[in-house]
Amino acid sequence: MLDRLRDLIPEPALRRLPWYLAYVSLLREKGVEYVSSTGIARGINVDASQIAKDLSFLDIKGKTRIGYEVTLLEHKLEEFLGFRKGHRAAIIGVGSLGRALMQDSGLTNYGLEIVAGFDVDKEKIGTSTYGMPVYDIADLTAKAREMQLEIGIVTVPVEYAQEAADAIIAAGMKAIWNFTPYRIQTPEGIVITNTSIYAHLAVMYNRMLSH
Repeated sequence: MLDRLRDLIPEPALRRLPWYLAYVSLLREKGVEYVSSTGIARGINVDASQIAKDLSFLDIKGKTRIGYEVTLLEHKLEEFLGFRKGHRAAIIGVGSLGRALMQDSGLTNYGLEIVAGFDVDKEKIGTSTYGMPVYDIADLTAKAREMQLEIGIVTVPVEYAQEAADAIIAAGMKAIWNFTPYRIQTPEGIVITNTSIYAHLAVMYNRMLSH
């Protein structure tokens, strides 16, 4: 059922669901039992009709004049978004950004378990970073099978981004989270998400200059 609903949901709606999760989690911590789409709308400044439409993809119904049960909605959102299941991942490129992600234990709250790092730097290989081993990138295929890695997180310099992605794909991993500004090319069937810090900076600076 969830897989069918995931196939139907548009990407913009999928991107909004974590906003709703963050808000209803705060409500649950405050002891709030029910919230309407209008209540969520007031909290996060998204149109109430849009929220109701987005939540319809979760196959959850609110009660008339009462709204959604907060605890159930939080659970459904976490389940739908995949945050309740652990996804084992590795950092490819243990530089400053890679180490920062390895240090961020909060990612485990969202189902991301970073368990190792891979690099080409001989001084880093064989060491550990925040308790996680750092391996030679040449060993990625063997370690991916051994450690049941699903996701490769690319934090290498931009000129090595495609090479890192090719290694992840060759290792049989299912998804790539790309933190470089390079547009990685992948074969069909590989899930790729791009998080370009530089692109967000460009938008922010441009908007600052226009006001």
